[in-house]
Amino acid sequence: METSIVGVGVSVSDRFRSVAEEKAARIESIAPRAQTMDVKVTHRAYHNGRMEDSTVELTLTGKGLPLVRAESVDQDKFTALDMAVDKLTEQVRRAKEKRVDARRHPRGAKLDKGTGVLQGVDLQPASADMLHAVATGEIPLITGAEDEEDYTPVVIRTKRFGAEWMTVEDAVDRMELVGHDFFLFIDARTDHPSVVYRRKGWDYGVISLTTPAPPTVQMVS
Repeated sequence: METSIVGVGVSVSDRFRSVAEEKAARIESIAPRAQTMDVKVTHRAYHNGRMEDSTVELTLTGKGLPLVRAESVDQDKFTALDMAVDKLTEQVRRAKEKRVDARRHPRGAKLDKGTGVLQGVDLQPASADMLHAVATGEIPLITGAEDEEDYTPVVIRTKRFGAEWMTVEDAVDRMELVGHDFFLFIDARTDHPSVVYRRKGWDYGVISLTTPAPPTVQMVS
């Protein structure tokens, strides 16, 4: 597996490269289909240099392997690397366990078009009333600082991705691999824009819109 290491705001020492390559070999042993692992180290200084930290981002790619990402932050970049590798390893392990479980116990989820109930999997679409309340702002976000003179809303980063059609089960697997708490996709069974999200433990939820899928979708994180 090829390993690419870059530094942002920090030089990458030979020792760090050596340790990163050793970690890559460990990941390759549990993800033999992986072809490349990108390691990005970002150094940040705060408050006139009195406080510093390093962010290590890992991205694993391979033929027939969905994108897998992990990120960790620590004052020591070697510690951040260790934590990121542990996260990436856990995500790959959980994905493998889910694939084995799927082979042993086919989920066979089915959508009842008459009732809109998703059977065979513990996921249910949100109600139309809930979706309307969220879309129209009837469920407000109250911070207690709205009356302050210098109050400004939180900055929202906007990302755009091409639409991907897949099943709810595949979307859950992709969410686990990228290490996010949610995943946006187009439901292949209904052609509706949908979001799966993590609840507690191995429980998941899904929210679906009732409008036709647009050519592109927008995700806000």
